[in-house]
Amino acid sequence: MDLKEIQELIKMVDESGLTEFELKQEDYKIVLKKEKLQPMFQPALQPIQSFMPGAAAGKEAVTPEHLSSKTEALQTINAPIVGTFYLAPSPGEKPFVSAGSKVKKGDTLCIVEAMKLMNEIEAEEDLQILSILVNDGQMVEFGQPLFEINTK
Repeated sequence: MDLKEIQELIKMVDESGLTEFELKQEDYKIVLKKEKLQPMFQPALQPIQSFMPGAAAGKEAVTPEHLSSKTEALQTINAPIVGTFYLAPSPGEKPFVSAGSKVKKGDTLCIVEAMKLMNEIEAEEDLQILSILVNDGQMVEFGQPLFEINTK
């Protein structure tokens, strides 16, 4: 690995949500660590439309009767890194979550593949998935909303 490749690796890790990255080869080992993880939860700033009847094609949605009356708890879970979004552990397997799923803290929500590393995105608290905002296999950007959730 030359200096330019190492600099590109540092830049990619720096721009991602990763806090630690380790690369081992036969003759060397690179370990990169960051101090802070970017927040994954952000409050929704405007009414969410994708769970209404007639939601956009390719997006799972929950109908209004699945929602509690406490919509002020509505938030999104955003991509912590740039990569490819996967809803299931491998092709053909059952998705980790779907619209309407109730999830416990620590449950896996999805996988974001970055640089051939499979990063499991876990729930930071008990929540309900209201809608899935990206398609399986789609590239996602850092901070891009992946799920609309309700935490109450």
